[in-house]
Amino acid sequence: MASERSLKTTASASIAAMLALSGAAGYFFALASPRLSVLCLLLAMPPAWLLCRCLNRLAPRVSRQESTMTAAMAAAASPTPDEESLRALEACLEHAPIALFRIQSGAVEHKVTPLNASARRQLAPGHASEPQRWQQLLAAQPPGQRRLLSFDTERGVERALVAVAALTLQGAPQHLAALMPVESELEAEALNAWRELVQVLTHEIMNSLTPVASLSRTACDLLADVHPLLPHDIHADLATALDAIARRAASLADFVASYRSLSSVPAPQPETVRLEHLFQRLEALLAPAWQARGGTAAFSVEPASLEVRIDAGQLEQALINLLTNAAEATHDITAPRVTVSARLSRGARLRIEVRDNGHGVPDTLAAHIFMPFFSTRKQGRGIGLALVRHLAHANGGTLRHARPVGAGACFLLSF
Repeated sequence: MASERSLKTTASASIAAMLALSGAAGYFFALASPRLSVLCLLLAMPPAWLLCRCLNRLAPRVSRQESTMTAAMAAAASPTPDEESLRALEACLEHAPIALFRIQSGAVEHKVTPLNASARRQLAPGHASEPQRWQQLLAAQPPGQRRLLSFDTERGVERALVAVAALTLQGAPQHLAALMPVESELEAEALNAWRELVQVLTHEIMNSLTPVASLSRTACDLLADVHPLLPHDIHADLATALDAIARRAASLADFVASYRSLSSVPAPQPETVRLEHLFQRLEALLAPAWQARGGTAAFSVEPASLEVRIDAGQLEQALINLLTNAAEATHDITAPRVTVSARLSRGARLRIEVRDNGHGVPDTLAAHIFMPFFSTRKQGRGIGLALVRHLAHANGGTLRHARPVGAGACFLLSF
């Protein structure tokens, strides 16, 4: 087609040149003789007619070639059904909620390559605390098995279900790893199980404890009535025993009643809450106690206009519990300090951080601090952090313990 276009162009140029020469010759000859100019024009007409015939014959062929080229370009622009299917598959793979990794075996180490957006988020800065170590752990998983792995993140320890399949691509053996984070689901199931267990235990204990407390009070009243009829030492022993039974029954009833809060938390009533106002109320309530100990309690919100839709009362209760734990963890610190900060994190999620400069949580106990009935204090009942996690989940959030860089403890509420 290019050669035909070139020929057409050459022919057009030839006609133009011939006409120009004829005109120039006619002009000069006209000066000499009018008859010679007429003769030149007549001699130029046959070649011009032949060239026009050639151009007319070339025009349909060039048009057909250009039409064919246009159709080919249109066909290339519109994808075939196979290409459309491939693009749809790539889009599904990119936005799949499961993180997919390709693991290639090398001479020295394995190469782990993320295949979609979920996988890249797992290795992004700020998520996995040690991405290199996490990749090594992932590459070490044998194919054909499912395992629950734990890894450190900036929000604390999280767990994920990993399945690895072996395949061969272009003659090279590779592994395909699928990663599904399940920390939130496991927490929710554990909270439901604990709530049901506490509900059953408190019900059965109270059913047995109520008549014991009632009979002990009745026995104390009867002992007072028969006091003159009994020897003094026997009366004293009976009074001591019955009083001990009554006191322990009352104390145990209060103890069991406190655990009912885990199984009887009312459903949240969401409303739009401006965090700056909520923090001001908490500061007015709790900051004086920290100042009286020679410490500080600082509250900050970035930006100041930050709002969240949540049950305000339950969020306040969760933060009060965390601040109470911080006060107990810093009871022997010379200058106790606690900071409560709120800001937006990745994915436009609200992140509330409560950090103190106390003794922190030992690594050996970090996995148990959210369990009901577990406490590191002698007089603790082990419901503070369990209740905070329950309130967080009820409002669509999570509670994590994060290992701080320095001393102290750090708890993260995310909504």
